Amino acid sequence: MDEASVALVTGAARGIGAAVAAKLAESQFDLALFDVLECTDTAAAVRNAGRQALCLKGDVAAPADRAAALEQIESAFGRLDVLVNNAGVAPKIRTDILEASEESYDRVMSVNLKGPYFLTQAVANRMLRQRRQRPDDWMCIVNISSMSAYTASPSRGEYCLSKAGVAMATRLWAARLAEHGIGVYEIRPGIIATDMTAPVRKKYDKLIAEGLTPIKRWGRPADVAAAVAACARGELKFSTGEVINVDGGFHLRVL
Repeated sequence: MDEASVALVTGAARGIGAAVAAKLAESQFDLALFDVLECTDTAAAVRNAGRQALCLKGDVAAPADRAAALEQIESAFGRLDVLVNNAGVAPKIRTDILEASEESYDRVMSVNLKGPYFLTQAVANRMLRQRRQRPDDWMCIVNISSMSAYTASPSRGEYCLSKAGVAMATRLWAARLAEHGIGVYEIRPGIIATDMTAPVRKKYDKLIAEGLTPIKRWGRPADVAAAVAACARGELKFSTGEVINVDGGFHLRVL
């Protein structure tokens, strides 16, 4: 039996991250699940699909937690083929950018941009070493950003800035790693039904019904997971730095 590829998913306890992990397990990946919350339910879904699950409790914004997670992955699996940077937070309170605090800015940027950027750096270096031993294996990095990467929301400016940064980080890592056969992709979700969007459910029910998105429904975590799995399986090997919109057509400018 061939050795399974291994994927690390951050923010794996619920929502998009949990759906991504389950989909990758269906695609025959073993999973490392990294989150500040317990990943018990996600791990059970992975194991029910017949794959291994390693639960790693930690904060992607904490350098020591990132380093410890990678050490545990190396010890448990001896390889890492796919990184999915999914962990993210919104501002605790939506605040006009004229009043927003540095504390909120630092928190959001640390989790959404700085942490994933340096986790990618560490994983990329491991992948380069792994490449010497496995010259033909497919490896990739997938960043989960947001329609907020280009949509201005003055009540949560720090979130928009963090996701715009993720978009550029994707391009930077794609340019650096392409020659080594490591693909880098940005998945850009739109309005997805998760815990994060639950407080604004009624607002977006109305907007979607009125035509905010050409496809008139909420997105589901499974929609995002399907796009991630396509990248992870190597179905887009002649693409890198690509933005994949999973947004019901929100990005279209329709007259």
